[in-house]
Amino acid sequence: MLFSYSLSALPQITSAVFIVLTDTTMLAVRLLPCCFTILLGLLELCKAQYEHQGYPQGYPQGYPEPEQEQYSAPVLPADTPRIQLRLAGDKRKHNEGRVEVFYNGEWGTVCDDDFSIHSAQVVCRELGYLEAVSWSPSSKYGKGEGRIWFDNVQCTGKEKTLALCTSNGIGVSDCKHTEDVGVVCSDKRIPGFKFINTIANNMESLNIQVEDVRIRAILSSYRKRIPVTEGYVEVKDGGKWKQICDMEWTKHNSRVICGMFGFPGERKYNARVYKMFARRRKPSYWDYSVNCTGNEAHLSSCKLGQTMAVKANSTCGGGTPVVVSCVPGRAFSPTPMTGFRKAFRQEQPLVRLRGGAIVGEGRVEVLKNGEWGTICDDNWSLLSATVVCRELGFGSAKEALSGSRLGQGMGPVHMNEVECSGFEKSITECFFNKESLGCSHEEDASVRCNVPAMGFQERLRLSGGRNPYEGRVEVLAERNGSLVWGTVCSDGWSTMEAMVTCRQLGLGFASNAFQETWYWPGEVSADPVVMSGVRCSGTEISLSHCLHHGDHLTCPKGGGRNAAGVSCSETAPDLVLNPQIVEQTTYMEDRPMFMLQCAYEENCLSTTSSVTPANSVRRLLRFSSQIHNNGQSDFRPKAGRHSWVWHDCHRHYHSMEVFTHYDLLSLNGTKVAEGHKASFCLEDTDCDEGIEKKYECANFGEQGITVGCFDTYRHDIDCQWVDITDVKPGDYIFQVVINPNYEVPESDYSNNIMKCRCRYDGHRIWMYSCHNGGSLSTETEQSFPGLLNNQVTHR
Repeated sequence: MLFSYSLSALPQITSAVFIVLTDTTMLAVRLLPCCFTILLGLLELCKAQYEHQGYPQGYPQGYPEPEQEQYSAPVLPADTPRIQLRLAGDKRKHNEGRVEVFYNGEWGTVCDDDFSIHSAQVVCRELGYLEAVSWSPSSKYGKGEGRIWFDNVQCTGKEKTLALCTSNGIGVSDCKHTEDVGVVCSDKRIPGFKFINTIANNMESLNIQVEDVRIRAILSSYRKRIPVTEGYVEVKDGGKWKQICDMEWTKHNSRVICGMFGFPGERKYNARVYKMFARRRKPSYWDYSVNCTGNEAHLSSCKLGQTMAVKANSTCGGGTPVVVSCVPGRAFSPTPMTGFRKAFRQEQPLVRLRGGAIVGEGRVEVLKNGEWGTICDDNWSLLSATVVCRELGFGSAKEALSGSRLGQGMGPVHMNEVECSGFEKSITECFFNKESLGCSHEEDASVRCNVPAMGFQERLRLSGGRNPYEGRVEVLAERNGSLVWGTVCSDGWSTMEAMVTCRQLGLGFASNAFQETWYWPGEVSADPVVMSGVRCSGTEISLSHCLHHGDHLTCPKGGGRNAAGVSCSETAPDLVLNPQIVEQTTYMEDRPMFMLQCAYEENCLSTTSSVTPANSVRRLLRFSSQIHNNGQSDFRPKAGRHSWVWHDCHRHYHSMEVFTHYDLLSLNGTKVAEGHKASFCLEDTDCDEGIEKKYECANFGEQGITVGCFDTYRHDIDCQWVDITDVKPGDYIFQVVINPNYEVPESDYSNNIMKCRCRYDGHRIWMYSCHNGGSLSTETEQSFPGLLNNQVTHR
């Protein structure tokens, strides 16, 4: 949401400004010339601080936004060709596309010869975006049609229009449409941007270009609600907010607006109340109408409608300002619906998101024949991504990601070459090529969806860090009727709580959780603890949704130097065990006790081994583990090199004391045997094609698992077993849990568990139906006792 400051802070702001004025009144009278200037400056600072809507991308509160120049309408020489630009083609976000130029009554394209980032900068600024991010040659967004208006374009980046850049001359080109150029522009618009139409009779082919869009709650009952679901649709053009006349407004337009603000659909509203309101307060109308098809992901992809003839009395031909009323997804329903949501039993979904850092983003996975699989990114578009987002109760898609940008999935690739109309209820209803094979998980498709602005980000901040991604965690809490900033008690503070903190701030994943923060001096006024006993499962949207003590705080060490802290990262690793390797390598071995002395010292045998003679035999269930890093960053041990432990038995350093648990469970879920894999040495045993090994245990080398590599623990090494000497013949469940104590943050803990069915007849042992957690339907998974996923184990 574009407008996210806290309304509850406004009374305090007003009083703060009043105090500044009151306390300096006498001085201002005596020293009027200079003090008046200072006071005006203070007021402007306050105004800028509290009217500011949204922070720079990735920057939490307290980090000022860089100064941005205000838009000024370009003054062009009289002989400059009058052109209009738009972004078209196969987009994966709304602010990118093939550059198309309207000139002489016809749309055409731009050739990529000599094109540069400076030329892209001119294109993006002419369209009202703050800057260009990148550009793409060779018709990345599909081949255009019509004339190629510009070839060999060379810009300095300062030009007011593409028509002023050096080129072969408008319409002079030796290119083909396979050379059409595309650009990616920034999300941010130029402050004060004013749309200027140079096309007289062909407006319906123009995209809508405005500085900003919002839903402004009008009725008092909606102004108090979070999220804002109903109100006037307003566009900011030329620095002023304006309403849109509803004379040509359709439900398709409403659907697009609701989607932009994180809502899957629109609904009817009480028009009579809004007509009464419009009669009391004269609207300020925008000059144009809006023409959407309903499947656009953003208003800027809609076409401009006709010029609206606004009458002298500020009416629009008997119309009134456009109002939309949106239906929030179940997770974002206003608070009165809480009781209903708890009682509602949701059916098994057919689609889910995995591996995303924040709510509404992730790798797209679909359920087919009881097994979860991924979607190949061939032809993956913003249209298809929006169908997924709406199906999951979010709005339209902000971005359709390709190339396993949010990590690789497991299991089969269920769909490829997906094509949607945009109005399907589910991605499973869209057309896809059932015959097309050959996609790997390196091509997994992902999405980032628009979600409603819930105001969570403004109730939390990081303070004292060296950069915006780290610091002491400070929470805005109500104390004695007013809102104050304070710290979070660090008792029990762990990776899970840090994960929720980073998610709430929109800063990605946690990379570390800190239980003391003396090296990050925050605001002294925020030292007192305002939140204690925080316990999160890791999936919450906000820290306030986690279990905590409420008003009855308990924190022996107090806040300040001992307050909770975090560091965040845009990426995280994701470890997944290969279940087929376990199934294929399982066997049973009887080994004499005198050959297990080293393993005994590391607690790798069952407790009864301590009272057995040296010439007795232990029965071992042995298997190989192949652990792959499917994530976006390397898996590194939490402990630094200085604290790694040398093991004489195995002749190398162990960097993690607990990396994996091996358990044998009865069919009712009771543990009957366990493997004490006490410590590990992490290294790249092998890697996917094209990826080089980085980590090696030998010679006190760096330890870790590179993205796209795997660490293999062969069946014939010490402790790679479960001691089943005391286990009776029968049917069991074999369970492996990776990173069980969450020592290292990962993007997805649900796949850290692997389970197999196991049969032991007293002489032989078999493993079958091995699978990772979260890879099968809920019904199938529930037939396997034990943990459903790793996150259930948390405290």
